[in-house]
Amino acid sequence: MGNRLSGPFPKVLTNITSLTNLSIEGNNFSGSIPPEIGELINLQKLILSSNAFDGKLPAKLAKLVNLTDMRINDNNFSGKIPDFIGNWKHIQKLQIQGCSLEGPIPSSISALTSLSDLRISDLKGRGSPFPPLLNIDSLKTLILRNCLIYGEIPEYVGDMKKLKTLDLSYNNLTGEIPGSFYKLTKADFMYLTGNQLSGSVPEWILERNKNVDISYNNFTWETSSPIECPRGSVNLVESYSTSANKLSRVPSCLKQTFPCSASPSQYKYSLHINCGGKELNISGVAKYETDREPRGASMFYPGQNWALSSTGNFMDNDIDADDYIVTNTSALSNISAIQSELYTTARISPLSLTYYGLCLMKGNYTVSLHFAEIIFKNDRSFYSLGKRIFDVYIQGELVLKNFNIEEEAGGTGKPIVKNFTAVVTRNTLKIHLYWAGRGTTGIPARGMYGPLISAISVVPNFQPPTVVGKRNYLVVVVVAATAAIVIALMVLGIIWRKGWLGGKISAEKELRGLDLQTGIFSLRQIKAATKNFDAKNKIGEGGFGSVYKGLLSDGTVIAVKQLSSKSKQGNREFVNEIGMISALQHPNLVKLYGCCVEGNQLLLVFEYMENNCLSRALFGKDATHKLKLDWPTRQKICLGIARGLAYLHEESRIKIVHRDIKTSNVLLDKNLNAKISDFGLAKLNEDDKTHISTRIAGTIGYMAPEYAMRGYLTNKADVYSFGVVALEIVSGKSNTNYRPNEDFVYLLDWAYVLRERGSLLELVDPDLGSEYSSEEAMVMLNVALLCTNASPTLRPTMSQVVGMLEGRTAVQDLLSDLGFSSINSKFKALVKHFWQNPSQTISLPSNGPNTESSGLNIEAEERGHLLRVSSVQSEV
Repeated sequence: MGNRLSGPFPKVLTNITSLTNLSIEGNNFSGSIPPEIGELINLQKLILSSNAFDGKLPAKLAKLVNLTDMRINDNNFSGKIPDFIGNWKHIQKLQIQGCSLEGPIPSSISALTSLSDLRISDLKGRGSPFPPLLNIDSLKTLILRNCLIYGEIPEYVGDMKKLKTLDLSYNNLTGEIPGSFYKLTKADFMYLTGNQLSGSVPEWILERNKNVDISYNNFTWETSSPIECPRGSVNLVESYSTSANKLSRVPSCLKQTFPCSASPSQYKYSLHINCGGKELNISGVAKYETDREPRGASMFYPGQNWALSSTGNFMDNDIDADDYIVTNTSALSNISAIQSELYTTARISPLSLTYYGLCLMKGNYTVSLHFAEIIFKNDRSFYSLGKRIFDVYIQGELVLKNFNIEEEAGGTGKPIVKNFTAVVTRNTLKIHLYWAGRGTTGIPARGMYGPLISAISVVPNFQPPTVVGKRNYLVVVVVAATAAIVIALMVLGIIWRKGWLGGKISAEKELRGLDLQTGIFSLRQIKAATKNFDAKNKIGEGGFGSVYKGLLSDGTVIAVKQLSSKSKQGNREFVNEIGMISALQHPNLVKLYGCCVEGNQLLLVFEYMENNCLSRALFGKDATHKLKLDWPTRQKICLGIARGLAYLHEESRIKIVHRDIKTSNVLLDKNLNAKISDFGLAKLNEDDKTHISTRIAGTIGYMAPEYAMRGYLTNKADVYSFGVVALEIVSGKSNTNYRPNEDFVYLLDWAYVLRERGSLLELVDPDLGSEYSSEEAMVMLNVALLCTNASPTLRPTMSQVVGMLEGRTAVQDLLSDLGFSSINSKFKALVKHFWQNPSQTISLPSNGPNTESSGLNIEAEERGHLLRVSSVQSEV
């Protein structure tokens, strides 16, 4: 173990069939794991952590049925976590951290009832619900960190009474903290950091002397909130919902983005911190503030100029009190004695370490991060074998991936400074260091891994004013007051929303025969909630009927879709929507609460979406409708749509093609999370095969060419539509309404021209100014163009899109298929003709496989740019 041996896995070991323990941790072995290792059926312990192995885990590992301890952390494997882990019935310790495997966690894990230590972290791939752990009641350590898990935390987790460490941080968990967690009296550490948990924070969390971190969530504190951020064993920083940002009684440290609470006259222009050390005045450089706050596994320290948040405890070191500040006893090389003092100490964290620069004047800054590896050594001792790797984010942007101080500095005990430019737009600078499961954890000793930093300096890239006078202060106040009024007007306008669906139907018996996974509402309940469908509660008119806002007797706000009596076409769509949506649960899909079927009244009851739809947010005609969406919000919305579609296409029990993805079918909740609406027009695609749709329904500007022209429908039609929506999110312009000149029908056409010119960033919404990442914008724009490829086979799947947007996989090269150029040309000609003759019916020849001679009858409706196409048989 830890001898820095290199080369492929030593196959000679696979001949020792009597082996019971095999540990090659902390070396530099590379290549794939040989399948022959599966012949070592007597193995009880197999530790392969901290090497450079790649490839898929061989299927023959399933034969190692006597395993009790398996660790494969910190490698470069590919593929998913295999189902065969369910064969390891005797396993007690399973660690899969930072090894590049993809989720989801297989359901076969439920068979591992002997587990006492389960650690899985930093998975790739797409999201999944909470893994089935109901029958595993012997767990003492449960770590499922950054595993892309969504949905609510199961109540049964609170029944795992032996738990001492619970880490569910950095997932997409929603809902409230389960009430059963109160019973976890033996849990010394509980990390729920970085999720979307909501509701009130249980009182017992504040009362118990346990290390609990619930920072970076969306709690509401409906009954009461702390008058200040606790500084003990509970970390609550940025734990409050965005709705609290306007509440003066809530401390700023609880609010999202940690807003400045000082007056503009108190804003600062620089910051210097000696991390883990004493106050230090370096002549001619700066005065570095002291950072000697006591240690803690869930610590928050609010200073006057900066704040600190630290999460995590060092595992397996058998030490009651961890050290979060380390000291160097030898002088550093190639540096003056006074500057060497800056690297005498450092702050370290086993998981997450965040520094906040508070109340900085808005503008561009140079952020200098000072590092030196002062724990590991350059000698030939065991202390030379450690490897520290972590990630660094500034203002939410990943700036250092798999950062290794020793490698970057050229050895241990050598300082290195990494400089970055950061834009401060809301007076707060956020520097986040995160351990993603990489590097050694037990070499040279337990508890020597995780992010380490020696000092931070922040200086402005602009000339700061010498004095902030009364006149300047008055200008700031006037501007702030004006902004507050505009925001207030926007909030008043956001309460309106728009809905879809309706139609006449008499299929009450058929609907009641469906196996619904939702509730049935009475007409009396709906009438009471909507005040008898009062016109004042009408919030939208969809293509199939009206939508009303309602309030149930328990206080739940709902949206009621009333099927219109104008169209018989609504019958089947309504039945399909009920049957499908009732089985679908995903954070990025609008939730169906239930339905109402009485006589000829057919109603759908959905969750109410406070911020209406993406179309209004992006293209609203006035300030009361259009929202000011900053760049992180646009990213979140785009990724949310992608995750929702990936679920519909690949993860749900029934494979669904939406067929009408557009901005008006993407709704926004109170936190501006994107949720896909209107599955009533979706086409079931159960066998996942290409097929011809005899009725094409979509919206011009969003429809894929092969679908509009030939009726070929696959999930790649949705991918195309998503690409158009992504383009609109970045540009803030409507694909159908933006025409730079008469030669271009769509915004999409213009995007391809700009791409050829190498000036794709010209598409970025001017309203963003400079407050966006050009690198991230290029990723979104290139992904959008990939999705809108004329050839459906060259478009990525939505799970691949999610991977590219999350930065886990590189953006693919844009290719073209000449075989589809004619279809694309006909489609563009059709659309151009539509723009010139919006009321005309057009027929184009089509060579469908089921007709000797056929055509597509296309009725273009100017209002809403709805394009309906139906297959028409021609007589020969």
